[in-house]
Amino acid sequence: MKSHYSDPTGNQTIERRTFCVLVDNEPGVLARIAGMFSGRGYNIESLTVSETEHEAHLSRFTIVTSGIPSVLNQIEAQLERLVPVHKVVNLTAKNTIERELALVKVAQFGAERSEHRMEALRLATAFGAKTVDATLNSFIFELSGPYEDVERFINLMSAIGLVEVSRTGAAAIARGAEGL
Repeated sequence: MKSHYSDPTGNQTIERRTFCVLVDNEPGVLARIAGMFSGRGYNIESLTVSETEHEAHLSRFTIVTSGIPSVLNQIEAQLERLVPVHKVVNLTAKNTIERELALVKVAQFGAERSEHRMEALRLATAFGAKTVDATLNSFIFELSGPYEDVERFINLMSAIGLVEVSRTGAAAIARGAEGL
């Protein structure tokens, strides 16, 4: 199956969008949403989900995907048609705060061990990362921030001795007093 992302038509460029989807918290909802994406050849770049309204049994999905505008509009329309979906909001179109959490393990500092350890700590401080574990041979840093900052931090740590990364995916919310 050909991907919708590799062949933008005309002068349309690939965009990244964040959707918030409010759904009934029931078995099979995740499978239906993931199936809608995979069945049409769309990719989910990031997916975060949790029950957010306990009394109403509603869960909030935050989905990040990329594509040309017409495909992204189609994704939004198809999400709105799914049975357990109450509401779909394109958070990219709003003034939004988006954050991602990453745990980053750095080790194997090599011959210049002391210098690389200090550089890892300097970078962590510059990015506001917390050291959550430290040994003589490794660090685990916790970093929360916009996707771009997390990516830059990981790329910089690659030169020092990146071992492993665990990321949560995007959590996003629109600014202002209104809710979904």
